[in-house]
Amino acid sequence: MINFLRLIRYKNLLIIVLTQYLMRWSIIKPILEVYEFNLQFSELHFFFLVMATVFITAAGYVINDYFDTKTDLVNRPETVIIGRVLNRRWAILLHVIFNTIGIGLGAYISFYIGIPMLTLVFVFITGILWFYSTTYKRQFLIGNIIVAVLVALVPLMVILFEIPLLNKEYGLLMKELRSDFTHIILWVSAFAIFAFLLTMIREIIKDIEDFEGDSAYGRKTMPIVLGVLNSKIVVITFILTTLFSLLYINFRFLNDLITLIYFIVFLIIPLVFLVYKIIVAEDKKDYHRASNLSKLIMLAGISYALVANYIIIQNF
Repeated sequence: MINFLRLIRYKNLLIIVLTQYLMRWSIIKPILEVYEFNLQFSELHFFFLVMATVFITAAGYVINDYFDTKTDLVNRPETVIIGRVLNRRWAILLHVIFNTIGIGLGAYISFYIGIPMLTLVFVFITGILWFYSTTYKRQFLIGNIIVAVLVALVPLMVILFEIPLLNKEYGLLMKELRSDFTHIILWVSAFAIFAFLLTMIREIIKDIEDFEGDSAYGRKTMPIVLGVLNSKIVVITFILTTLFSLLYINFRFLNDLITLIYFIVFLIIPLVFLVYKIIVAEDKKDYHRASNLSKLIMLAGISYALVANYIIIQNF
């Protein structure tokens, strides 16, 4: 059971669940309550959306490990499950089952909100994850961007299915008020952008950590193409971009003391420390610690939704 949970990256799946529920309950719900509106996507159907995301992501992890067995035996042999604990045929079957459940749930909720075409989103993500594992992750930068975009989609999926129902129910009233749901989209999009940047940071760090195995099997990751030093510079550039973005958002749009304190303590100081860890990193253990730190920073960024909930309630 432990090996199965490790295979599907249960901790990452829990973060997905947390992210989507925080977007729903801490961002969208309090903003709607300002207008005395209600969420239109029922709790049951939202649960189906979350589970669709979780199952498709789990399928992606399984197929990724399936095709990464050889390089993982070099990079992190202690983590290899497929081929050792789980038969490769069973891994493929598990991948198919997870994708079938995920696409099935996605199709159901797409028809439920009256936009059947949204089913293609789940099919597209499934296909992208397959080609990422087989091809794209071996190419320069493309694999990193794909993963970062897919992670950014996690919070965006929430508004993708909620906004159409809100427009259907309250669209005419919002026109009379000369307003719309743009502020909801902006709030959630800010979290998506943060997730994109932190994922790019972590993915490049992981590529540096996996330099030995990726090089042995002819992959064209950033550290192999540009070198470790230049890859460090790229990572630090992304970190600095994230830092300046946080400060800009706070002083331009929020400008409140609670946010500033939260940003400094849980995001800015850890990001500065991450820069230091990247600069002094020399071996796989150093980069692995930096990768874990970046994941904690992302979790802290997502958890800011709880602070945002308080700010929305107080300011509106």
